[in-house]
Amino acid sequence: MSRFRYALAPLVAILAGGAAYAAADPGPKRQAELLYLLEQDCGSCHGLTLKGGLGPPLLPQDLAGKDADGLVDTILYGRPGTPMPPWHVEISPEEAAWLVQRLLKGNVGG
Repeated sequence: MSRFRYALAPLVAILAGGAAYAAADPGPKRQAELLYLLEQDCGSCHGLTLKGGLGPPLLPQDLAGKDADGLVDTILYGRPGTPMPPWHVEISPEEAAWLVQRLLKGNVGG
């Protein structure tokens, strides 16, 4: 995906009318896989307890006031120019929204 498409994702979300991503619950098996990915892959940069490391902390108090759709876009498309990679090949928009909702609530334990 080109940088141009990375830049368009937030614009598309805004033009689509706000809450672009529904936080539909994936099945139990996929939930376990996503939580494992969050702990292992995201935790490798954001800290295994999500208190920060190479990447910023992902605790509810640190994410408070951040736009959920923007967080979903960050997961899906990464942050060009930073170590944050895009995950859209591994995670669907709905799964990213589910993870964001868990992070915002602090409900990331298996």
